Amino acid sequence: MAGACGKPHMSPATVPGKRRLEPDQEPQPQEPPLLCGSDASLSDSDSEESVFSGLEDSGSDSSEDYDEGVGGADCEKDAKRTEETSEEQAQADPPCPRTEEVGALTRDEYEEDSSDEEDIRNTVGNVPLAWYDDFPHVGYDLDGKRIYKPLRTRDELDQFLDKMDDPDFWRTVQDKMTGRDLRLTDEQVALVHRLQRGQFGDVSFNPYEPSVDFFSGDVMIHPVTNRPADKRSFIPSLIEKEKRLAWMHQEPCERKLNFLPQKFPSLRTVPAYGRFIQERFERCLDLYLCPRQRKMRVNVDPEDLIPKLPRPRDLQPFPVCQALVYKGHSDLVRCLSVSPGGQWLASGSDDGSVRLWEVATARCMRTVPVGGVVRSIAWNPNPTICLVAAAMDDAVLLLNPALGDRLLVGSTDQLLDAFTPPEEPTLQPARWLEASEEERQGGLRLRICHSKPVTQVTWHGRGDYLAVVLSSSGHTQVLIHQLSRRRSQSPFRRSHGQVQCVAFHPTRPFLLVASQRSVRIYHLLRQELTKKLMPNCKWVSSLAVHPAGDNIICGSYDSKLVWFDLDLSTKPYKVLRHHKKALRAVAFHPRYPLFASGSDDGSVIVCHGMVYNDLLQNPLLVPVKVLKGHTLTRDLGVLDVAFHPTQPWIFSSGADGTIRLFS
Repeated sequence: MAGACGKPHMSPATVPGKRRLEPDQEPQPQEPPLLCGSDASLSDSDSEESVFSGLEDSGSDSSEDYDEGVGGADCEKDAKRTEETSEEQAQADPPCPRTEEVGALTRDEYEEDSSDEEDIRNTVGNVPLAWYDDFPHVGYDLDGKRIYKPLRTRDELDQFLDKMDDPDFWRTVQDKMTGRDLRLTDEQVALVHRLQRGQFGDVSFNPYEPSVDFFSGDVMIHPVTNRPADKRSFIPSLIEKEKRLAWMHQEPCERKLNFLPQKFPSLRTVPAYGRFIQERFERCLDLYLCPRQRKMRVNVDPEDLIPKLPRPRDLQPFPVCQALVYKGHSDLVRCLSVSPGGQWLASGSDDGSVRLWEVATARCMRTVPVGGVVRSIAWNPNPTICLVAAAMDDAVLLLNPALGDRLLVGSTDQLLDAFTPPEEPTLQPARWLEASEEERQGGLRLRICHSKPVTQVTWHGRGDYLAVVLSSSGHTQVLIHQLSRRRSQSPFRRSHGQVQCVAFHPTRPFLLVASQRSVRIYHLLRQELTKKLMPNCKWVSSLAVHPAGDNIICGSYDSKLVWFDLDLSTKPYKVLRHHKKALRAVAFHPRYPLFASGSDDGSVIVCHGMVYNDLLQNPLLVPVKVLKGHTLTRDLGVLDVAFHPTQPWIFSSGADGTIRLFS
């Protein structure tokens, strides 16, 4: 019969899935049943066990699930009832106090649950939620009760007002399982941002862990695994047959073994040694003919002939990848130079301009048009002087880039303006001209004019002298200029061939002059020739001196890099043939044991060159990296290279009009 809540009543003994009461706990038949709407209190037979067993809870549950299993008429009523709102259902079926009390007791039982599984309120499983679009509920909880959808009576205007008033509206999302609004925490918002950026969800996870090379090309003493050899490895292979044939064609004196191993099915089938009598006869001849001698062949392992060089990873740091590209020149970049502090970079190009760059950002800070091809450029190595020398046509331009410290820029101009010309001008091989007011605004301070085109300009370590190379024949190919006195002189009386490049010694008063076939070292104070180096190359193209001053490298157009040790000999210590085309430039790093070479094949090869203080130990030369990035233009590749003064970085300028930084 119907109860006070308007629902059919079922005795606990007839409810499916419920445990039957014990005889002493069964209610008396004459007593009225426990109804959710009655005012009767719990009887003495309602023990705590019966409360937690769920018997009273089963009587207070809605009878919809039971009606669905009994008749079809009630199912039609439930279908019509789904069209009503959840508010009307709440009014039609008011909550029972008995049901709430028992439900609270039932929920307390699972508060201390230590299950590792996630607590999912909606137990609908893998059923698509779209099936509940036409129903007022979205699923069922653990007790089999319906989970109703929240009321959505707000329109777009209410949502807009919530968005403007609520500062946390942007982090509010809707739960599709329950239909409720959830507010994300800071940790969840950070997780969403990491996933949107393509990062890992776990903050502590490092995807760039240092890799461990378990397998390498080095020969190891111990095997990687102790797995026994397969049986198929004992079967003679085709390679062994080829070795047998090669053994048959060898001379008897060249064979390592005088017999071939054979396989027999058993020990009984092994024959006697066939060469027993012959060896005995040879032994008798050895005893009889004493003067006869046997030539002992020396078996040398080919791997022992290769020098044991360290691995490149043990020689770090050195540049390994391309970091920045400096774009701005419209034609090939012939030369570049780095400031002593390493913050600025100067480059000269065939487009008739000198560009000043910031190293860290690859930004062009200033462009100075010179009106001609810039063949060589050099930054003054003195950190207290801010000057850049650029060779253009038949003149050397001294530019003040006006970058960095303003006090340094101002002191450089004061140093140049403090010069007073002599009363009686002397005859010099070059003319010193002051820049006009318009040229001074562009950065030009002095112009040194020559009679022939200038191909190279280089500074002395102190920053007061600079040497230039002219493309002419005779003893005036090399000139030395003094900045403080504005004086020029020709140090040679006669010529020894076409001069390609010159360089000052970093610590001694030496001047190195490289011609096509030789490198001469002159003592400037004594005015005499000290050494003459023979690189055995067809045409020397570039020259660089080690910071210690005892070693020199030369590049040539026949794809050779020659290393000279001045303490050993005037002949090359090492000749490296790593490039496939002509070498255009070579350079030493001022601090790290590195040297590099640029070639027309578009690559820059960085080598490790360790020079030891012990005179009995030779320098260690190991190629460590091949850097590629420039594209070949007009059959030209890398035209100039320069190292950063403090970092293991290298700059390269190419015929493609770009400057690249490798770090």
